[in-house]
Amino acid sequence: MPIELQRPPTAPITTAQALPEQAPAVHRLTVLTVNTHKGFSALNRRFVLPELRDAVRTVGADVVFLQEVLGIHRGHGQRYKNWSDVPQYEFLADSMWPVFAYGRNAVYPEGDHGNALLSKFPILRHENLDVSVTGHEERGLLHSVLAVPGHGEVHTVCVHLGLREAQRHQQLLLLCRLLETLDPAAPVIVAGDFNDWRLRADAVLTGCGLQEAFVQAYGAPARSFPARWPLLRLDRVYLRNAQAQAPNALSRKPWSHLSDHVPLAVEVQL
Repeated sequence: MPIELQRPPTAPITTAQALPEQAPAVHRLTVLTVNTHKGFSALNRRFVLPELRDAVRTVGADVVFLQEVLGIHRGHGQRYKNWSDVPQYEFLADSMWPVFAYGRNAVYPEGDHGNALLSKFPILRHENLDVSVTGHEERGLLHSVLAVPGHGEVHTVCVHLGLREAQRHQQLLLLCRLLETLDPAAPVIVAGDFNDWRLRADAVLTGCGLQEAFVQAYGAPARSFPARWPLLRLDRVYLRNAQAQAPNALSRKPWSHLSDHVPLAVEVQL
């Protein structure tokens, strides 16, 4: 049976000051997407969130898409001396991204995790859409609407899809259903961990008007997993009503030691 988009109550949002009416138009912005692996290196060998924050800051991204980021975890907070008292997405945002939104997907006795968006632009509104399939892990689509000078609303969707192909196919259809509700002329950026190792997503998403940045530039999605020896093309950046410039898979050190996924950075022309 097809699953339906579920709209639970949204988490609190931290907003920046409203854009000045005369703010100069922004025609290019840099986006970064990274599966944070809950702040641990591959195989959970080391807690690396402070190092990951330092690396993320060097990119200078305007918008950062985060997957598998912890809201809270009571057990880890007792085990690691350098554990932050604030949610991981807030710790990563620090002073560079004054606005962030969090979509909680999984809840368990010790805490929760989900997707998050860090932004240098005001977030007008956001919602976390539950696309979990019964009997499988919890998944969500974090839809945020940004106020970017010169462009009105810019839509972003932070994605983390399921591990099973049948599950992912249903979730891709729900993503398309979400896109159908948006202004067809508005810029849309969809990024995250698609877990699409069989490369089936494009067949669905091109029908929704999305184009994948690395496919457009190099003919195939980026190799992004596992981080130290990337073979599988799991992570993606899709665009609608926007163009990608210089997409880059950040596969060298220190990135290869800061998660089990390779982050992707793309300059987006609006």
